Amino acid sequence: MRLEKIKDTYHKFDETINLLRTELGLSYLDALIESGDNLVDKGKVLVEKGKPSLKIKKQLETKYKQILAASLSSEEIRQVLQFALIEANHYDKIQANHQITPDSIGFLVAYLIERITVKRNIKNIFDIAVGTGNLLTTVNNHLKKNGYNDFKLFGVDNDDTMLAIAEMSARLQRIKIELYHQDAIDSLLIPKADVVVADLPIGYYPLDKRVQNFETRAQSGHSYAHHLMIEQALLYLVPGGYAFFLVPKGLFESTEAKGLLKVIQKQGLFQGMLNLPEDLFTSKNNQKSLLLLQKRGGKAKQAKPVLLGNIPTFKEKEAFSRFIQQVDEWISKNIKD
Repeated sequence: MRLEKIKDTYHKFDETINLLRTELGLSYLDALIESGDNLVDKGKVLVEKGKPSLKIKKQLETKYKQILAASLSSEEIRQVLQFALIEANHYDKIQANHQITPDSIGFLVAYLIERITVKRNIKNIFDIAVGTGNLLTTVNNHLKKNGYNDFKLFGVDNDDTMLAIAEMSARLQRIKIELYHQDAIDSLLIPKADVVVADLPIGYYPLDKRVQNFETRAQSGHSYAHHLMIEQALLYLVPGGYAFFLVPKGLFESTEAKGLLKVIQKQGLFQGMLNLPEDLFTSKNNQKSLLLLQKRGGKAKQAKPVLLGNIPTFKEKEAFSRFIQQVDEWISKNIKD
């Protein structure tokens, strides 16, 4: 019943997006932001220079009234927005680094945070590559549902469109996130975090002069952005804090990986790396893994053995259930006090 309600609300939301897209000549993403902002404003349609027309305005108001009447929870609203963001890719061909993190991965990250951490110790959660905010809000909604309450959320991204979506999404879900429009490699204006999460963008960082103080910088040419961001994130973790990164499956196979490993060994503890199910990705080149690091200090201790393995496809429920049981056993023996 709830799934039907989510899908019905999504279809109504999609209709409002397409009305605005056609009427205002916007991309799907920009129309999504415009429509979401109207919903944040309790269904009041923004009219500029006579557009949208009175006819379209009335159609939008009717749809918004129906959407708001659905009284969806924060998590249900997030799922509606996720459907819309998937649809946006059909129209706007969103670049790979801006694709939303699949729900199954977000739920797994949230589950691991819940199992590994102590509720009372989690004060700040930070996404260093927040994008549309889907991963961060997935984690938030899961933790809130399971008794985590007194924590703050922070997100950084250098793409203003992605941040506009993240801000609109958070407001619709009634979630407070402190969002910063800046380069994640610069000095950040956030407090130290107890948990860092990130679906890291893959590629080269073009501004070589800015990374001269980074140990993960390339000795020649451009540096890997995801290496730099891992180093940066470790600096913004409290002693004993955890980082959960979605990274390329072959993260440690490149020639530049030595510098990254050196930083991880110096600043943190390599606690685990799990290869995500292959069926989540369109090609082997796009496959990712979940990297688990812990900042040195506090009560941090090196897990022996580290958590390594392949996550079975989420479609095979029995195999996935056995995998979760094995992870729980590893956490009980190696992480939990």
